[in-house]
Amino acid sequence: MFQAQTQSAGAAPPDPAELFTDYDLGGFFDETVAEDRTPRPASERLCRRVAELAPGDLARRQAAAETAMRRLGITFSVYGDARGKERIIPFDILPRVITAEEWRTVERGLKQRIVALDRFIGDVYGDQKILNDGVVPRSAVESGEGLKKPCIGLKPPRGVWCHVTGTDLVRDSDGTLYVLEDNLRVPSGVSYVLQNRRLTKQTFPGLFTDNDIRPVDDYPWRLLECLHWLCGGRVENPIAAVLTPGIYNSAYFEHSFLAQQMGIPLVEGRDLVVRDGFVQMRTTRGLQRVDVLYRRIDDEFLDPAAFRKDSLLGVPGLMEAYRSGRVALANAPGTGVADDKVIYTYVPDMIRYYLNEDPILPNVPTYRCGDPDGLKHVLANLEKMVVKPANESGGSGMLIGPASSAAEREEFAARIKDDPRDYIAQPTLALSRVPVLCDPKPDGGLNLAGRHVDLRPFIIRGPETYVLPGGLTRVALTPGSLVVNSSKGGGSKDTWVLSESSGGG
Repeated sequence: MFQAQTQSAGAAPPDPAELFTDYDLGGFFDETVAEDRTPRPASERLCRRVAELAPGDLARRQAAAETAMRRLGITFSVYGDARGKERIIPFDILPRVITAEEWRTVERGLKQRIVALDRFIGDVYGDQKILNDGVVPRSAVESGEGLKKPCIGLKPPRGVWCHVTGTDLVRDSDGTLYVLEDNLRVPSGVSYVLQNRRLTKQTFPGLFTDNDIRPVDDYPWRLLECLHWLCGGRVENPIAAVLTPGIYNSAYFEHSFLAQQMGIPLVEGRDLVVRDGFVQMRTTRGLQRVDVLYRRIDDEFLDPAAFRKDSLLGVPGLMEAYRSGRVALANAPGTGVADDKVIYTYVPDMIRYYLNEDPILPNVPTYRCGDPDGLKHVLANLEKMVVKPANESGGSGMLIGPASSAAEREEFAARIKDDPRDYIAQPTLALSRVPVLCDPKPDGGLNLAGRHVDLRPFIIRGPETYVLPGGLTRVALTPGSLVVNSSKGGGSKDTWVLSESSGGG
Protein backbone atom coordinates (compact mmCIF):
# COMPACT_ATOMS: atom_id res chain seq x y z
CA MET A 1 0.00 0.00 0.00
CA PHE A 2 2.77 2.44 0.95
CA GLN A 3 6.04 2.47 -0.92
CA ALA A 4 9.51 3.54 0.10
CA GLN A 5 11.63 5.58 -2.29
CA THR A 6 13.39 3.55 -4.93
CA GLN A 7 17.11 4.10 -5.22
CA SER A 8 19.19 3.70 -8.30
CA ALA A 9 22.07 1.25 -8.12
CA GLY A 10 24.98 2.65 -6.21
CA ALA A 11 23.01 5.68 -4.94
CA ALA A 12 23.70 6.73 -1.38
CA PRO A 13 20.85 6.07 1.05
CA PRO A 14 18.85 9.13 2.16
CA ASP A 15 20.44 11.08 4.97
CA PRO A 16 18.00 11.23 7.93
CA ALA A 17 19.54 14.56 8.98
CA GLU A 18 17.89 16.10 5.91
CA LEU A 19 14.54 15.66 7.65
CA PHE A 20 15.55 18.38 10.11
CA THR A 21 17.34 20.92 7.91
CA ASP A 22 14.71 23.58 8.72
CA TYR A 23 13.63 22.10 12.06
CA ASP A 24 13.31 24.73 14.80
CA LEU A 25 14.68 23.46 18.11
CA GLY A 26 13.28 26.57 19.77
CA GLY A 27 15.84 26.47 22.56
CA PHE A 28 14.25 23.35 24.11
CA PHE A 29 15.63 19.87 24.76
CA ASP A 30 14.45 17.72 21.86
CA GLU A 31 14.32 13.99 22.54
CA THR A 32 14.66 13.02 18.86
CA VAL A 33 16.87 15.72 17.37
CA ALA A 34 20.28 16.72 18.74
CA GLU A 35 21.58 20.28 18.88
CA ASP A 36 23.29 19.85 15.49
CA ARG A 37 19.93 18.81 13.95
CA THR A 38 20.94 15.20 13.47
CA PRO A 39 18.89 12.34 14.93
CA ARG A 40 19.90 11.21 18.39
CA PRO A 41 21.34 7.66 18.37
CA ALA A 42 18.20 6.01 19.78
CA SER A 43 16.03 7.57 17.03
CA GLU A 44 18.47 7.18 14.13
CA ARG A 45 16.87 4.01 12.72
CA LEU A 46 13.40 5.51 12.97
CA CYS A 47 14.48 8.69 11.19
CA ARG A 48 16.31 6.73 8.50
CA ARG A 49 13.16 4.74 7.75
CA VAL A 50 11.11 7.96 7.50
CA ALA A 51 13.72 9.51 5.18
CA GLU A 52 13.39 6.54 2.82
CA LEU A 53 9.65 7.12 2.28
CA ALA A 54 8.30 8.45 -0.99
CA PRO A 55 6.92 12.03 -0.93
CA GLY A 56 3.54 12.18 0.75
CA ASP A 57 3.81 8.63 2.09
CA LEU A 58 4.06 9.60 5.77
CA ALA A 59 0.99 11.85 5.46
CA ARG A 60 -0.97 8.99 3.88
CA ARG A 61 0.00 6.70 6.75
CA GLN A 62 -1.06 9.38 9.21
CA ALA A 63 -4.46 9.66 7.49
CA ALA A 64 -4.85 5.87 7.54
CA ALA A 65 -4.18 5.82 11.29
CA GLU A 66 -6.80 8.52 11.91
CA THR A 67 -9.33 6.61 9.82
CA ALA A 68 -8.64 3.48 11.85
CA MET A 69 -9.18 5.40 15.10
CA ARG A 70 -12.60 6.54 13.95
CA ARG A 71 -13.53 3.05 12.81
CA LEU A 72 -12.44 1.54 16.12
CA GLY A 73 -14.27 4.22 18.11
CA ILE A 74 -11.18 5.35 20.02
CA THR A 75 -12.82 8.39 21.58
CA PHE A 76 -13.15 10.45 24.72
CA SER A 77 -15.72 13.02 25.84
CA VAL A 78 -15.19 16.33 27.60
CA TYR A 79 -17.35 17.27 30.58
CA GLY A 80 -19.06 20.62 30.04
CA ASP A 81 -18.66 20.52 26.26
CA ALA A 82 -21.82 22.16 24.96
CA ARG A 83 -21.54 20.18 21.73
CA GLY A 84 -21.83 16.96 23.73
CA LYS A 85 -19.76 15.08 21.17
CA GLU A 86 -17.20 12.38 21.62
CA ARG A 87 -13.85 13.24 20.10
CA ILE A 88 -11.04 11.32 18.50
CA ILE A 89 -7.80 11.89 20.38
CA PRO A 90 -5.34 13.25 17.79
CA PHE A 91 -2.65 10.68 17.06
CA ASP A 92 0.78 11.50 15.67
CA ILE A 93 2.35 8.68 13.74
CA LEU A 94 6.00 9.37 14.65
CA PRO A 95 6.85 7.34 17.77
CA ARG A 96 8.72 8.67 20.78
CA VAL A 97 11.82 6.61 21.57
CA ILE A 98 13.26 5.90 25.04
CA THR A 99 16.52 4.06 25.54
CA ALA A 100 16.79 0.84 27.53
CA GLU A 101 19.30 2.48 29.86
CA GLU A 102 17.04 5.39 30.75
CA TRP A 103 14.04 3.11 31.18
CA ARG A 104 15.90 1.02 33.75
CA THR A 105 16.16 4.13 35.92
CA VAL A 106 12.53 5.11 35.33
CA GLU A 107 11.34 1.61 36.20
CA ARG A 108 13.32 1.48 39.43
CA GLY A 109 12.16 4.96 40.40
CA LEU A 110 8.49 4.23 39.78
CA LYS A 111 8.60 0.98 41.74
CA GLN A 112 10.26 2.77 44.63
CA ARG A 113 7.70 5.54 44.56
CA ILE A 114 4.58 3.36 44.46
CA VAL A 115 5.80 1.18 47.34
CA ALA A 116 6.28 4.28 49.51
CA LEU A 117 2.90 5.73 48.49
CA ASP A 118 1.13 2.46 49.19
CA ARG A 119 2.68 2.28 52.66
CA PHE A 120 1.69 5.89 53.28
CA ILE A 121 -1.96 5.18 52.43
CA GLY A 122 -2.04 2.16 54.75
CA ASP A 123 -0.34 4.16 57.49
CA VAL A 124 -2.81 7.07 57.25
CA TYR A 125 -5.77 4.72 57.59
CA GLY A 126 -3.96 2.67 60.23
CA ASP A 127 -1.40 3.60 62.89
CA GLN A 128 -0.58 7.05 61.40
CA LYS A 129 3.09 6.77 62.37
CA ILE A 130 4.22 9.19 59.67
CA LEU A 131 1.78 11.78 60.98
CA ASN A 132 2.67 11.20 64.62
CA ASP A 133 6.36 11.60 63.74
CA GLY A 134 5.65 14.86 61.95
CA VAL A 135 7.18 13.78 58.64
CA VAL A 136 3.93 14.65 56.88
CA PRO A 137 1.87 17.28 58.76
CA ARG A 138 -1.39 15.91 60.09
CA SER A 139 -3.12 19.11 59.02
CA ALA A 140 -2.08 18.57 55.39
CA VAL A 141 -3.78 15.16 55.36
CA GLU A 142 -6.87 15.97 57.39
CA SER A 143 -7.65 19.12 55.41
CA GLY A 144 -7.54 17.32 52.06
CA GLU A 145 -10.52 16.06 50.10
CA GLY A 146 -8.92 12.66 49.55
CA LEU A 147 -9.11 11.46 53.17
CA LYS A 148 -12.19 9.21 53.45
CA LYS A 149 -13.31 8.47 57.00
CA PRO A 150 -15.20 5.28 56.02
CA CYS A 151 -11.80 3.84 55.02
CA ILE A 152 -10.18 4.24 58.45
CA GLY A 153 -9.24 0.81 59.74
CA LEU A 154 -9.68 -0.94 56.39
CA LYS A 155 -7.48 -3.95 55.67
CA PRO A 156 -7.34 -4.36 51.89
CA PRO A 157 -6.71 -7.80 50.40
CA ARG A 158 -3.00 -8.69 50.23
CA GLY A 159 -2.28 -5.46 52.10
CA VAL A 160 -2.13 -3.48 48.84
CA TRP A 161 -4.11 -0.26 48.40
CA CYS A 162 -3.07 0.99 45.00
CA HIS A 163 -3.08 -1.69 42.31
CA VAL A 164 -3.03 0.56 39.23
CA THR A 165 -1.13 3.85 39.14
CA GLY A 166 -0.45 6.36 36.38
CA THR A 167 2.50 8.62 37.23
CA ASP A 168 3.13 11.67 35.06
CA LEU A 169 6.74 12.40 34.10
CA VAL A 170 8.19 15.48 32.39
CA ARG A 171 11.66 16.27 31.09
CA ASP A 172 13.25 19.68 31.66
CA SER A 173 15.66 21.64 29.48
CA ASP A 174 18.71 19.79 30.83
CA GLY A 175 17.21 16.39 29.98
CA THR A 176 16.33 15.48 33.59
CA LEU A 177 13.11 13.52 34.13
CA TYR A 178 10.87 14.73 36.96
CA VAL A 179 7.69 13.35 38.51
CA LEU A 180 4.94 15.88 37.85
CA GLU A 181 2.14 14.12 39.74
CA ASP A 182 0.77 10.75 40.85
CA ASN A 183 -2.63 9.40 39.80
CA LEU A 184 -3.73 6.77 42.31
CA ARG A 185 -7.53 6.79 42.22
CA VAL A 186 -8.82 5.75 38.80
CA PRO A 187 -5.98 6.64 36.39
CA SER A 188 -6.94 6.52 32.72
CA GLY A 189 -5.14 6.41 29.40
CA VAL A 190 -3.71 2.90 29.15
CA SER A 191 -6.19 1.93 26.43
CA TYR A 192 -4.66 4.59 24.19
CA VAL A 193 -1.20 3.14 24.85
CA LEU A 194 -2.36 -0.25 23.58
CA GLN A 195 -4.29 1.14 20.62
CA ASN A 196 -1.49 3.51 19.61
CA ARG A 197 0.85 0.54 19.38
CA ARG A 198 -1.64 -1.38 17.25
CA LEU A 199 -2.13 1.61 14.94
CA THR A 200 1.61 2.03 14.49
CA LYS A 201 2.05 -1.64 13.65
CA GLN A 202 -0.84 -1.58 11.18
CA THR A 203 0.06 1.62 9.33
CA PHE A 204 3.85 1.55 9.60
CA PRO A 205 4.90 -2.11 9.99
CA GLY A 206 8.37 -1.52 8.53
CA LEU A 207 9.40 0.41 11.63
CA PHE A 208 9.27 -2.72 13.73
CA THR A 209 11.57 -4.57 11.33
CA ASP A 210 14.51 -2.32 12.22
CA ASN A 211 13.87 -1.77 15.92
CA ASP A 212 13.69 -4.19 18.84
CA ILE A 213 10.91 -2.60 20.91
CA ARG A 214 9.56 -3.87 24.20
CA PRO A 215 5.94 -5.05 23.89
CA VAL A 216 2.95 -3.58 25.71
CA ASP A 217 0.29 -6.06 24.58
CA ASP A 218 0.36 -8.14 27.77
CA TYR A 219 -1.00 -5.32 29.96
CA PRO A 220 -4.63 -6.64 30.03
CA TRP A 221 -3.39 -10.09 31.03
CA ARG A 222 -1.26 -8.63 33.82
CA LEU A 223 -4.18 -6.54 35.07
CA LEU A 224 -6.45 -9.59 35.13
CA GLU A 225 -3.75 -11.58 36.94
CA CYS A 226 -3.64 -8.83 39.57
CA LEU A 227 -7.43 -8.88 39.99
CA HIS A 228 -7.47 -12.64 40.47
CA TRP A 229 -4.48 -12.42 42.86
CA LEU A 230 -6.47 -10.06 45.09
CA CYS A 231 -8.93 -12.86 45.81
CA GLY A 232 -6.15 -14.55 47.75
CA GLY A 233 -7.23 -18.09 46.98
CA ARG A 234 -10.55 -17.72 48.82
CA VAL A 235 -12.34 -18.80 45.63
CA GLU A 236 -11.08 -21.30 43.09
CA ASN A 237 -12.19 -19.51 39.92
CA PRO A 238 -12.77 -15.86 40.84
CA ILE A 239 -15.21 -13.78 38.82
CA ALA A 240 -13.91 -10.30 37.99
CA ALA A 241 -15.72 -7.36 36.38
CA VAL A 242 -15.01 -3.75 35.40
CA LEU A 243 -17.29 -1.28 37.22
CA THR A 244 -17.98 1.81 35.09
CA PRO A 245 -20.05 4.94 35.79
CA GLY A 246 -21.60 4.45 32.34
CA ILE A 247 -21.51 5.64 28.77
CA TYR A 248 -21.34 9.34 29.64
CA ASN A 249 -18.05 9.03 31.48
CA SER A 250 -15.13 10.57 29.59
CA ALA A 251 -13.12 7.34 29.82
CA TYR A 252 -15.94 4.93 28.91
CA PHE A 253 -14.09 3.75 25.82
CA GLU A 254 -11.25 2.62 28.05
CA HIS A 255 -13.56 0.84 30.48
CA SER A 256 -15.22 -1.16 27.70
CA PHE A 257 -11.93 -1.80 25.91
CA LEU A 258 -10.19 -3.21 28.99
CA ALA A 259 -13.18 -5.38 29.90
CA GLN A 260 -13.20 -6.79 26.38
CA GLN A 261 -9.43 -7.38 26.38
CA MET A 262 -9.57 -9.17 29.74
CA GLY A 263 -12.65 -11.15 28.73
CA ILE A 264 -14.67 -10.07 31.77
CA PRO A 265 -18.04 -8.30 32.13
CA LEU A 266 -18.43 -4.53 32.04
CA VAL A 267 -21.00 -3.55 34.65
CA GLU A 268 -22.66 -0.43 36.04
CA GLY A 269 -23.86 0.01 39.60
CA ARG A 270 -27.43 -0.86 38.56
CA ASP A 271 -26.17 -4.27 37.36
CA LEU A 272 -24.96 -5.19 40.86
CA VAL A 273 -26.66 -5.89 44.17
CA VAL A 274 -25.40 -6.96 47.59
CA ARG A 275 -27.28 -10.09 48.73
CA ASP A 276 -26.44 -12.24 51.73
CA GLY A 277 -23.31 -10.12 52.23
CA PHE A 278 -21.91 -10.81 48.75
CA VAL A 279 -21.80 -8.67 45.62
CA GLN A 280 -23.86 -10.26 42.89
CA MET A 281 -24.32 -9.42 39.22
CA ARG A 282 -27.65 -9.51 37.44
CA THR A 283 -27.50 -11.78 34.40
CA THR A 284 -30.04 -13.37 32.06
CA ARG A 285 -29.66 -16.54 34.15
CA GLY A 286 -30.15 -14.85 37.49
CA LEU A 287 -27.71 -13.51 40.03
CA GLN A 288 -24.01 -14.42 39.78
CA ARG A 289 -21.48 -13.69 42.50
CA VAL A 290 -18.66 -11.23 41.71
CA ASP A 291 -15.42 -11.67 43.61
CA VAL A 292 -13.37 -8.66 42.47
CA LEU A 293 -14.18 -5.35 40.82
CA TYR A 294 -11.80 -3.16 38.85
CA ARG A 295 -13.69 -0.03 39.77
CA ARG A 296 -13.53 3.08 37.61
CA ILE A 297 -15.89 5.08 39.86
CA ASP A 298 -14.59 7.73 42.25
CA ASP A 299 -14.83 6.99 45.97
CA GLU A 300 -17.67 9.38 46.74
CA PHE A 301 -19.99 7.68 44.23
CA LEU A 302 -18.99 4.08 45.04
CA ASP A 303 -21.56 3.27 47.73
CA PRO A 304 -24.40 5.62 48.76
CA ALA A 305 -24.57 3.88 52.15
CA ALA A 306 -20.96 4.88 52.92
CA PHE A 307 -20.25 8.02 50.89
CA ARG A 308 -22.60 10.29 48.93
CA LYS A 309 -26.17 9.32 49.69
CA ASP A 310 -27.43 10.75 46.39
CA SER A 311 -25.14 8.62 44.23
CA LEU A 312 -26.96 6.61 41.58
CA LEU A 313 -23.72 5.18 40.17
CA GLY A 314 -22.62 2.97 43.03
CA VAL A 315 -23.81 -0.15 44.84
CA PRO A 316 -25.50 0.13 48.26
CA GLY A 317 -23.69 -2.15 50.73
CA LEU A 318 -20.53 -2.49 48.60
CA MET A 319 -18.26 -1.06 51.29
CA GLU A 320 -19.60 -3.40 53.94
CA ALA A 321 -19.00 -6.38 51.64
CA TYR A 322 -15.49 -5.07 51.01
CA ARG A 323 -14.78 -4.50 54.68
CA SER A 324 -15.87 -8.05 55.48
CA GLY A 325 -13.55 -9.52 52.82
CA ARG A 326 -16.32 -10.81 50.58
CA VAL A 327 -15.29 -8.75 47.55
CA ALA A 328 -12.00 -7.19 46.45
CA LEU A 329 -11.70 -3.73 44.89
CA ALA A 330 -8.94 -2.31 42.72
CA ASN A 331 -7.96 0.34 43.51
CA ALA A 332 -8.90 0.23 47.17
CA PRO A 333 -11.20 3.02 48.35
CA GLY A 334 -9.31 5.85 50.01
CA THR A 335 -6.27 5.97 47.73
CA GLY A 336 -7.12 9.58 46.90
CA VAL A 337 -5.51 10.62 50.18
CA ALA A 338 -2.19 10.31 48.34
CA ASP A 339 -3.58 11.61 45.04
CA ASP A 340 -3.43 15.20 46.22
CA LYS A 341 -0.99 17.76 44.82
CA VAL A 342 -0.15 18.99 48.33
CA ILE A 343 0.62 15.48 49.56
CA TYR A 344 2.67 14.96 46.38
CA THR A 345 5.24 17.40 47.74
CA TYR A 346 5.96 15.03 50.65
CA VAL A 347 6.58 11.88 48.57
CA PRO A 348 10.40 12.22 48.71
CA ASP A 349 10.06 12.35 52.52
CA MET A 350 7.86 9.23 52.42
CA ILE A 351 10.51 7.37 50.45
CA ARG A 352 13.17 8.23 53.00
CA TYR A 353 10.85 7.46 55.94
CA TYR A 354 9.46 4.10 54.82
CA LEU A 355 12.30 2.76 52.65
CA ASN A 356 15.37 4.54 54.04
CA GLU A 357 16.37 5.39 50.48
CA ASP A 358 16.90 8.56 48.49
CA PRO A 359 14.35 9.15 45.73
CA ILE A 360 15.47 7.89 42.33
CA LEU A 361 13.11 10.18 40.42
CA PRO A 362 12.91 13.77 41.71
CA ASN A 363 9.75 15.81 42.13
CA VAL A 364 9.32 19.03 40.21
CA PRO A 365 10.27 21.85 42.65
CA THR A 366 6.95 22.82 44.23
CA TYR A 367 5.67 25.57 46.52
CA ARG A 368 2.80 24.91 48.92
CA CYS A 369 0.54 27.94 49.13
CA GLY A 370 -0.63 26.69 52.53
CA ASP A 371 2.84 27.48 53.89
CA PRO A 372 3.30 31.21 54.64
CA ASP A 373 6.69 31.42 52.90
CA GLY A 374 5.40 29.47 49.91
CA LEU A 375 2.32 31.66 49.63
CA LYS A 376 4.41 34.83 49.72
CA HIS A 377 6.75 33.55 47.00
CA VAL A 378 3.93 32.37 44.72
CA LEU A 379 1.94 35.59 44.94
CA ALA A 380 5.07 37.60 44.14
CA ASN A 381 5.93 35.45 41.10
CA LEU A 382 2.60 34.43 39.55
CA GLU A 383 3.73 35.49 36.08
CA LYS A 384 6.48 32.83 36.23
CA MET A 385 4.55 29.96 37.87
CA VAL A 386 2.13 27.20 36.98
CA VAL A 387 -0.49 27.17 39.77
CA LYS A 388 -2.71 24.11 40.26
CA PRO A 389 -5.63 23.22 42.53
CA ALA A 390 -4.77 20.34 44.83
CA ASN A 391 -7.57 18.01 43.75
CA GLU A 392 -8.35 18.86 40.13
CA SER A 393 -7.25 16.82 37.13
CA GLY A 394 -7.21 17.06 33.36
CA GLY A 395 -5.61 20.49 33.38
CA SER A 396 -8.68 22.08 34.97
CA GLY A 397 -8.43 25.19 37.10
CA MET A 398 -4.76 25.91 36.37
CA LEU A 399 -3.01 29.20 35.87
CA ILE A 400 -0.07 29.16 33.47
CA GLY A 401 1.61 32.36 34.52
CA PRO A 402 3.67 33.21 31.41
CA ALA A 403 0.55 32.83 29.22
CA SER A 404 -1.79 34.72 31.56
CA SER A 405 -3.02 38.32 31.60
CA ALA A 406 -2.65 40.69 34.55
CA ALA A 407 -6.41 40.40 35.15
CA GLU A 408 -6.23 36.60 35.23
CA ARG A 409 -3.35 36.69 37.70
CA GLU A 410 -5.22 39.13 39.91
CA GLU A 411 -8.29 36.89 39.95
CA PHE A 412 -6.17 33.81 40.67
CA ALA A 413 -4.34 35.56 43.50
CA ALA A 414 -7.71 36.20 45.15
CA ARG A 415 -8.60 32.50 44.84
CA ILE A 416 -5.31 31.47 46.39
CA LYS A 417 -5.75 33.87 49.31
CA ASP A 418 -9.29 32.56 49.93
CA ASP A 419 -8.09 28.94 50.21
CA PRO A 420 -4.27 28.72 50.20
CA ARG A 421 -4.19 25.05 51.22
CA ASP A 422 -5.92 24.13 47.98
CA TYR A 423 -3.11 25.36 45.72
CA ILE A 424 0.44 24.45 44.85
CA ALA A 425 2.73 26.20 42.37
CA GLN A 426 5.64 25.07 40.25
CA PRO A 427 8.11 26.95 38.07
CA THR A 428 7.28 26.87 34.38
CA LEU A 429 9.45 24.07 33.06
CA ALA A 430 10.90 24.16 29.57
CA LEU A 431 9.28 20.81 28.73
CA SER A 432 11.13 18.62 26.26
CA ARG A 433 9.84 18.33 22.73
CA VAL A 434 9.59 15.74 19.99
CA PRO A 435 8.76 16.12 16.28
CA VAL A 436 5.17 15.86 15.07
CA LEU A 437 3.88 15.71 11.52
CA CYS A 438 2.32 19.00 10.39
CA ASP A 439 0.65 20.09 7.13
CA PRO A 440 3.00 19.78 4.15
CA LYS A 441 5.27 22.65 3.21
CA PRO A 442 4.23 24.82 0.22
CA ASP A 443 6.48 22.73 -2.04
CA GLY A 444 4.84 19.53 -0.75
CA GLY A 445 7.83 18.57 1.37
CA LEU A 446 7.72 16.87 4.75
CA ASN A 447 6.98 19.33 7.56
CA LEU A 448 8.10 18.30 11.05
CA ALA A 449 7.78 20.64 14.03
CA GLY A 450 8.69 20.29 17.71
CA ARG A 451 5.90 20.01 20.28
CA HIS A 452 6.03 19.61 24.07
CA VAL A 453 5.32 16.21 25.65
CA ASP A 454 4.87 14.42 28.95
CA LEU A 455 4.72 10.70 29.75
CA ARG A 456 2.32 8.64 31.86
CA PRO A 457 3.70 5.16 32.61
CA PHE A 458 1.30 2.70 34.26
CA ILE A 459 2.25 0.52 37.21
CA ILE A 460 0.42 -2.63 38.36
CA ARG A 461 1.00 -3.98 41.87
CA GLY A 462 0.01 -7.61 41.72
CA PRO A 463 2.04 -10.76 42.35
CA GLU A 464 4.94 -8.54 41.30
CA THR A 465 5.21 -4.83 40.59
CA TYR A 466 5.03 -4.36 36.82
CA VAL A 467 5.78 -1.12 34.96
CA LEU A 468 4.34 -0.98 31.44
CA PRO A 469 7.30 -0.22 29.11
CA GLY A 470 6.75 3.32 27.90
CA GLY A 471 3.26 4.48 28.69
CA LEU A 472 1.10 7.25 27.29
CA THR A 473 2.98 10.07 25.59
CA ARG A 474 0.73 13.11 25.50
CA VAL A 475 1.71 15.90 23.14
CA ALA A 476 0.66 19.56 23.08
CA LEU A 477 -0.23 19.90 19.40
CA THR A 478 -0.87 23.64 19.60
CA PRO A 479 2.37 25.52 18.77
CA GLY A 480 3.98 26.86 21.94
CA SER A 481 1.45 25.24 24.26
CA LEU A 482 2.57 23.42 27.41
CA VAL A 483 -0.85 21.82 28.03
CA VAL A 484 -0.86 18.21 26.85
CA ASN A 485 -4.26 17.10 28.17
CA SER A 486 -6.61 15.71 25.53
CA SER A 487 -9.44 17.84 26.92
CA LYS A 488 -7.32 20.90 26.12
CA GLY A 489 -6.42 19.94 22.56
CA GLY A 490 -3.53 17.57 23.20
CA GLY A 491 -2.81 14.41 21.26
CA SER A 492 -0.80 11.23 21.78
CA LYS A 493 1.99 9.12 20.31
CA ASP A 494 3.18 5.54 20.44
CA THR A 495 6.00 5.28 22.99
CA TRP A 496 8.88 2.93 22.29
CA VAL A 497 11.18 1.55 24.94
CA LEU A 498 14.09 -0.08 23.19
CA SER A 499 15.11 -3.50 24.44
CA GLU A 500 18.54 -4.24 25.87
CA SER A 501 19.43 -6.18 22.70
CA SER A 502 18.58 -3.28 20.36
CA GLY A 503 21.66 -1.26 21.20
CA GLY A 504 19.38 1.44 22.57
CA GLY A 505 21.34 1.95 25.77
